[in-house]
This record gives sequence, C-alpha cells and structure tokens, in this order.
Amino acid sequence: MPDPIYNITPFTLLDYPDKTACIVWFAGCNMKCPYCYNPEIVLGKGKMSFSDSLTFIEKRRNLLDGVVLSGGECTLHHGIEQYAAEIKGMHMLVKIDTNGSHPEKLRALIQGNLVDYVALDFKSLSAGFDKVTKSNLFAHFEESLDLLLVSGIPFEVRTTVHSDLLSAAEIQEMAHFLIEKKYKGNYYIQNFVGNTSTLGGMDYSVPLCADDFLESDMKIIIRN
Repeated sequence: MPDPIYNITPFTLLDYPDKTACIVWFAGCNMKCPYCYNPEIVLGKGKMSFSDSLTFIEKRRNLLDGVVLSGGECTLHHGIEQYAAEIKGMHMLVKIDTNGSHPEKLRALIQGNLVDYVALDFKSLSAGFDKVTKSNLFAHFEESLDLLLVSGIPFEVRTTVHSDLLSAAEIQEMAHFLIEKKYKGNYYIQNFVGNTSTLGGMDYSVPLCADDFLESDMKIIIRN
C-alpha cells in the first residue's frame, strides 16, 4: 500500500478548538478547488506510512491533547479507521477535517467511536459545486452533513471564500440551506488570503466582513 501521509505539523493551537494537537496531512484529494493552499499535498504522493506516523505521535502523546487528520482528504485512504483506533488507543482525541465526500467512511468512524470532532468543508450549494470543486460530489457532502446532524459528534461547518467563486449573497443562501437542515452551530467563513501558491493559480480576492451578514438568521463568523 502506498504511503498515505504527506507530512506532519508537530504542534498547533489553532486547528483543534481549545486543544493542543498535531496535524497529519494526508496526500491526495478527490476535489480540485482552485483556491486550495495545499497543491503539493493534493497532487503529491505520501512520504510517510501509518506506522511511522504513529511512532511520531506516540512520542508526543504527553504533549498533545489530540491529532487532526487533514489533507488533502483523509477519508480517501484505506485503513483510516484502524489508524484512528490506534490514536484513540493512546488516549488522544481525533479531529477529522473532511470535504464530506466519503460518508461511508465518516459513518464507520462515528459508529466506532473513533472521532471526537469534525470540521466539514461546505464548498458550495449544488448549482455551483462543480465550479468550485471540479467534482460532482455534492450529494455525498449532503449525506455527510445529514449524518453529522444526528450523530451527537461535535462538529463545525466552514467555507473558504474567494470572491471569484462565491459572493456574500451565495454565502447567505448556503447559511439558509444549513438552517433548513436544522444545523445549530456556528458557520465559519475563511476568506482566501493570496499569500501562497494555489492549485488554480488564484490570487487576490475581495474579503467578506461581518457587516455582510448582519441580517443573517445564522451566526456567521469570519475567521480571518
């Protein structure tokens, strides 16, 4: 089996709410969002095995509360459930960053009590999903959202915004979609910041601000 992991960020205070963690970056993704900050991870091949990464994590178990499984798309990889089980066996928390494209993997992780927190990327509504992701996986995303809504697992929904792809009005429509789904959490907006290379060569984006959402029925939080 090819090595699944591109690299590891050994410490973060930002990526797992209120926890210390490391980030395991999984190679490969089934979406090709042009604003993606991680083209080398999305297009690259893994450099580290599950076993080697677990050895690294084991050495840091007394320094960290948890492990973030990110990418790329971590749920693409065969064996992710056993990998999460190994981390849980170290008495550490597991957070999953996912685009929601593999609801069956997410279901297995939830049913196995192998995930403690999920960050679900909401790329676009169905009509614009292909433009933003270069994929037709909206139905899979929606199934993952529906699964999380009844799971009892703490989770957040977040959207990266580039003004060439999404407008404030479209974000309002996405928020309304979440309200109709009875999502009760915060909706996090991450403005694109053009300070690094991207998958589609995108650069400047007009940032959204809190004033754009003063009349929203959902709490929309700008993270940057």
